[in-house]
Amino acid sequence: MSTASDLLRSLYTMAMMVEARDAYTGGHLWRVSQLSRLLAESMRLDAEQVARIELGGFLHDLGKVGIPDAVLNKRDRLSEEEYAVIKTHPRVGADLLRGHPLAALALDAVLLHHETPDGRGYPHGLPGAEIPLVARIVGVADAFDAMTSTRPYRAGMPIARALSIIEANLGSQFDIEVGRNLLQLGEGQALAHIVGHSEAGIPLQVCHQCGPVIALPRRVGDGDEVYCPSCTMGYRVSRTGSHAVLQATGNAQPVQARQPQADHDLIDDMVRAGYRALPRPKRGLLARLLA
Repeated sequence: MSTASDLLRSLYTMAMMVEARDAYTGGHLWRVSQLSRLLAESMRLDAEQVARIELGGFLHDLGKVGIPDAVLNKRDRLSEEEYAVIKTHPRVGADLLRGHPLAALALDAVLLHHETPDGRGYPHGLPGAEIPLVARIVGVADAFDAMTSTRPYRAGMPIARALSIIEANLGSQFDIEVGRNLLQLGEGQALAHIVGHSEAGIPLQVCHQCGPVIALPRRVGDGDEVYCPSCTMGYRVSRTGSHAVLQATGNAQPVQARQPQADHDLIDDMVRAGYRALPRPKRGLLARLLA
């Protein structure tokens, strides 16, 4: 039988490997999970709810495993047909997750994070009162990160601009209570250490050749070489603590650049933090395993 830590680690690893296919969203899962956690804490939810919501934020895009690369990594805006393909990812993710022993911890976040209060979301078109709180929180966090993240066809918005859009759409696209809590967090500068980062204290880097982001795992040290996941250009890293400078090497490596890799250091951190999301009978086991 798998241990509790193995089960949690398998969920985080699955999610990270799916994200690794996307050349343009490095660190998105970490950012959404941390934004979701901050929102849950600001709403004074109990520790177990907070942990479940943080887990749901990290797993919400599992279903993108079923999106073709040509759509997932398209450099231009999506056509209506391509957007229809993207909209299948909540159902695909839920189907993928259902057989997992810990599925109940994150299923609502995975399936329902694109539902909206006005009932125009997907996949079910649920009105606001019928959308579980975890999905409302993860949905707001996901949208905010999408707005503040750089894409090949646009730069990420400043935090203030993204918050103003959320404020203008409270009650229609965004849950009123959750959105207002995000606005308060933004006023207090509590979001700046998450926006534009791939994990705590590690800012995203930008490819000088094609623009998409490069997420530097903490294991990458001074003098190591990394590759842009989009154009595959190589960069030598000059690193001092969290500060990094990338110098193009002219050495493109398509196979190495596009090989999905899991950041096991970050996964270990998430597993340690996520034990609170387990049903109480399993907590003691996980706490002993991670001691």
